[in-house]
Amino acid sequence: MTEKEVFEYTYSAPRQSEVLKIREKYLPKEVTKLDQLRALDAGVTRRGTAVFLLHGILHTLVLGLGMSCCMVWAGSLFLPGIAIGCIGLAGVAATYPIYNHIIKQDRDKIAPEILRLTEELAFGE
Repeated sequence: MTEKEVFEYTYSAPRQSEVLKIREKYLPKEVTKLDQLRALDAGVTRRGTAVFLLHGILHTLVLGLGMSCCMVWAGSLFLPGIAIGCIGLAGVAATYPIYNHIIKQDRDKIAPEILRLTEELAFGE
């Protein structure tokens, strides 16, 4: 080889994998049936969880208000504090059954689509 003929080669496996990861972000995503199934399954609990949290937090605050009325303003708001606390306690106790009811409704609503997709994926129909 003469001085002008130079062979140069650089390859880096980590660099190549990083380039491929970045490239993958910008490729159009195709949604498979398995992706649809995962999204449907995850979506079932989403509404129930939101209602569960909102209902639980709200009634916990009501329970705390009732406790505050009993402890801080015991002279004038003791009996109303007990009533407010009981309302909050009943609400907190009802939160989990409400969550289960919402989840059951959502599962019943989405069940035909889930069963159709699982049959297609499992049995190749």
